[in-house]
Amino acid sequence: MSLLEAATQVRERAYAPYSRFKVGAAIRAASGAIYSGCNVENVAYPEGTCAEAGAIAAMVAAGETKIAEVLVIADSPAPVPPCGGCRQKIAEFAGQEVKVTLCTTDGASRVMTVADLLPGVFTAAHMDRA
Repeated sequence: MSLLEAATQVRERAYAPYSRFKVGAAIRAASGAIYSGCNVENVAYPEGTCAEAGAIAAMVAAGETKIAEVLVIADSPAPVPPCGGCRQKIAEFAGQEVKVTLCTTDGASRVMTVADLLPGVFTAAHMDRA
């Protein structure tokens, strides 16, 4: 299964009764395994879980901690980038050169890197004096 197929399938299972904006994300870990996640809202909207965070949690729960590639898909006019929090979450487990593909359900896409998404990323190196 491709990242696009995995993200597209999981997007359909998103729980988005408040925003009605379903998002799917798929991550290829360094091992080659694919982990996916969808957004999950709750009545205390906008509290909830982003698709990217769900995919990362699935990867970590499986015992992996290195992202090799990311793909995100949503039904929007233009490819939707991850929110700021998810950009930092992705950067925690992915190198700056890792490819991030942003897609729409209409077939548009944009390819970026983690460095493009989060320039000036905060890393553990910033806490070396702690």
